[in-house]
Amino acid sequence: MARLTPARRRSAIVDAAIDVMLRRGMAATVRDVAEQMGTSSGLIHHYFASMDDLLAAAFEQAASRDLHTTRDAMAGCDGAVSQLRTFFATYARAEQDWAFQLWLDAWAEAARRPAVRETSERLNVAWQRLLADTVRAGVADGVLSCADPDATAWRMLSLLDGLALQTVAHRDVIDRGAVVSWSVAYAERELGLARDALLP
Repeated sequence: MARLTPARRRSAIVDAAIDVMLRRGMAATVRDVAEQMGTSSGLIHHYFASMDDLLAAAFEQAASRDLHTTRDAMAGCDGAVSQLRTFFATYARAEQDWAFQLWLDAWAEAARRPAVRETSERLNVAWQRLLADTVRAGVADGVLSCADPDATAWRMLSLLDGLALQTVAHRDVIDRGAVVSWSVAYAERELGLARDALLP
């Protein structure tokens, strides 16, 4: 393996872990990551105390990308309705099945892997806060109607996540179009918006 700085070597280990996770999920082992890199398990252990810590770091890096993409896209929108429209358009992109698969794996392993649980919980809360803050701003501007933005954001996010994960786990049961249309329709009802107000 080429000589790298400690920071770059750690980053390379995380990248390799993501590649392995996309193939094997959270069942990935230190040996799998070492083989992916063409190095020894000892090197992996030098940078990560446990496979739990490595999986958490890899999951955080992969899952954070979508959060940053959606947050950045929403920041370029004018007003809460436009931001919510963008939220739904970017959150449930058809090419992101691999990201939802990682979330499905993380939630399944959360009870057994404390570092993965902490990371998935923190990222999930960040998504909820993004939604809640947007709803709160829309209420302040008089364009949305909502008595409890925090609870509403959790309900909207949970429905969207549940439907999206269904498309990953059971591809022939619910299609991606239904994920978006059902989630948008629910959000419109929750927020006092006209039908199809949140569709592109």
